[in-house]
Amino acid sequence: MPSAPQSAAAASPRPTVPWRAVGWRGHWIGHPDDVVEPGRALPPRTDGSGGLVRQLFRTTCELESVPARVPARLTADSRYVLFVNGEHVGRGPVRSQPRRMRYDEYDLSPHLRPGSNTVTVLVTYYGDPNAFWQPAVPNATLGRHATLVFEADLGDIWLTSDGSWTVRRVAGLEAAPPHGFHGIPVELVDARRLSADWLTRHEGPDWRPTRLMRAGHMGALARSQPPTDPYGALLPRPIGALEETALTARTYWCSEEIAFAADLDHPVSRVTEFFRQRGDVPREAATAPVRFRAEPGTARLVTVDFGRVVCGLVGFPVTAPRGTRIDILHQEKDVDPFKAGLISNITGARYIARGDDDAFEALEVSGLRLVRLLVTSERSGDVVIGEVGVRERLYPIRGAAYFRSSDGEMDRLYAAGRRTVTLNAQDAFTDCPTREQRAWVGDGVVHQLVHLTTSTDWSLARWYLELANSPREDGLLPRSVVGEMEYLGGTTIPDWALSWVHGVHNLYRYEGLSATVRELLPSVERVLRWYLPYRNGHGVLEHVPEWNLVDWSAVFLTGTSSILTAMWARALREFADISAACGNAGNAAWARALWEQARAGFEVFWDPGRETYVDHLVDGVRQLPASQLAGATAIVSGLAPAGRWDAVADWISDPKRLVVRSWIGGDDGGYDDTKIADQLRGVRNVTWDARDEVVRAEPFASHLVHESLALCGRKRELADALRDWSQFLTDGYDTFGECWGWGTPAHGWSSTPTSDIVRHLLGIEPDESGFLSARIRPAFGVISEMSGAAPTPYGLLHVRVSGTTCDVDSPVPFTFRAADGTTTTHRAGRVVLD
Repeated sequence: MPSAPQSAAAASPRPTVPWRAVGWRGHWIGHPDDVVEPGRALPPRTDGSGGLVRQLFRTTCELESVPARVPARLTADSRYVLFVNGEHVGRGPVRSQPRRMRYDEYDLSPHLRPGSNTVTVLVTYYGDPNAFWQPAVPNATLGRHATLVFEADLGDIWLTSDGSWTVRRVAGLEAAPPHGFHGIPVELVDARRLSADWLTRHEGPDWRPTRLMRAGHMGALARSQPPTDPYGALLPRPIGALEETALTARTYWCSEEIAFAADLDHPVSRVTEFFRQRGDVPREAATAPVRFRAEPGTARLVTVDFGRVVCGLVGFPVTAPRGTRIDILHQEKDVDPFKAGLISNITGARYIARGDDDAFEALEVSGLRLVRLLVTSERSGDVVIGEVGVRERLYPIRGAAYFRSSDGEMDRLYAAGRRTVTLNAQDAFTDCPTREQRAWVGDGVVHQLVHLTTSTDWSLARWYLELANSPREDGLLPRSVVGEMEYLGGTTIPDWALSWVHGVHNLYRYEGLSATVRELLPSVERVLRWYLPYRNGHGVLEHVPEWNLVDWSAVFLTGTSSILTAMWARALREFADISAACGNAGNAAWARALWEQARAGFEVFWDPGRETYVDHLVDGVRQLPASQLAGATAIVSGLAPAGRWDAVADWISDPKRLVVRSWIGGDDGGYDDTKIADQLRGVRNVTWDARDEVVRAEPFASHLVHESLALCGRKRELADALRDWSQFLTDGYDTFGECWGWGTPAHGWSSTPTSDIVRHLLGIEPDESGFLSARIRPAFGVISEMSGAAPTPYGLLHVRVSGTTCDVDSPVPFTFRAADGTTTTHRAGRVVLD
């Protein structure tokens, strides 16, 4: 049996409540300099706290023997890394709003041993909101600084966070001031201030006893154990564990030694300045380890290329004179970071060598393809840069779903979408791994469908919806959740909330009327009601304020908008569908009545001469622009009569009419500052023939176009459209880019080809909600040979197509549409159909 821990205060009697009890045995603890005892009022913090701080918390316990299982749980504000006996155990928590903070659970038994055991937790407090974290609104004492809570069941006793732990601030681990809009912390590591054994060294005057961090407000009664304000009841982790993969760079280059001086401190700024001064410096191919001689007043630039976009923790060993400075820039593309318009990553790090036993190991996750290492030194000496690696930490697509065909291009597109979404799936669905890592509320609907159609684990598809369910006081959702955008409030993207509503309906279709779907319905209704003041007398939307985006393509959403009306109407119909399933006839009738009014009023957007729908009206006058999205949303919302669908599909799929235009995208791969300035001034220049040309949707909103083509039975046109995504798969890239011709090369919202292949070419979709039955409608004649499997709650559903023959093995009953258009119904099981 285990003996008591070193401190009697750390030993608690075995609880009589379940393990996942609301109340915790552990206490919130912190550094003594950060602790304010209750008893005097302090004003709530409304601005930054002073930047990033990292602290090490430590405790020990003695065990006579190791129990077969040692369940433990912990969390921290803002992030933690857990070590037991020097061995890495895990990190977290997942991003969440402060009042919905999550904790993680571990079994510590494999990491413990008889005798003395040490538990160490590295806690990072970001201080200022960033792309993926926002501070709590503190009470007088709790919510302002780094804090940790921990508890582990050792058998007859508990090991808990309390005043017996020790803590020290880790000098030499800091962050650069925010640089640009990306919001990912840029690490500054000064190894001169860190011993090589800083993580395992447990002696020294900087180690101090922790103090309990007690809630300080009326009614709190100085409580220090969760649940407490400002975090509330701590909630279990909503998703599984990330998978870690070790990757190494494929290619190395080293520049010549050149004179360089820059009165700049930010590492990204210094590398950018190097390119400004010496961007044309020749470089030679190299291999790891890269060796050269450093001299004062000079610099060398080492560039490494991973051959594709990767996302994780960057690390490399280095030998260099003490004080040697390595400024690091992460890049998604091999471009000159100084050139205007070529917006690339503005993330990176800095490492200053201690002079012995040096190695850089990142604590913050970065997405990149290239790593630039600018090496400068005030001392002469040999420098050796070892193998540069990345430990990818991503949420995997689980299970054995697959797609293979006689069309190699489609196979590559299917795989690329999976990879793109995986790079944008850490603790949430994010926009891009390389720049922002923000959880944009609208983007995730594409990621979600990829997971629903390819992964047997749908927890992240649920978490996307739950995390975004953080409405403003008026019921609308933030444009991005958990981070500075939600924290600061202000302008949102209203139609992002409509995409989120579609995500709720997606989950309903695939998972059924689950508890998650039911819990989200009140927020869905509030989103729909937010639009009511913007209905005109015809039941359609006009003059909707804030940032109406829908897509980066040059669509018109001002005045009386067909696109916004159609997206709102689709959400109304989906809400009615779920409400009826819940037995809420009143809400279903309310939503259907609004949809009917919108359907009748939608006629104002119909252009009978061109047989399509225009983008908008101005002062009641129909305008010329008639984009892909105007036609596509008219179809997917059901507002367009079915008799018009073919004509509209002709208009939006005619390659001779399609043009690519964006209000902000440039011709050089980046953003166009002039266009952005014009947009802010309300100026939009139509640079296409609005009467005869059709602005094509960018990759994100193309999921609406593809859905409309599938509804029209235009599977061949849909497949032809998918092939355009192959333009992204060049020069080693195996992911989909943000936009046609510009933007980041790995953007999750562009991954619709993967789910389109499963749903519209292989033809597997739910029929009854919850996949109680399936609908199988292969695209016969488009791909001669194809096979695949898609997840359902009851197991994988397999389809194999050869010519007009289809072999189906389904765990649920299904309806099948044959090559000649006939439909048959079948029981669960395997059947060959022709």
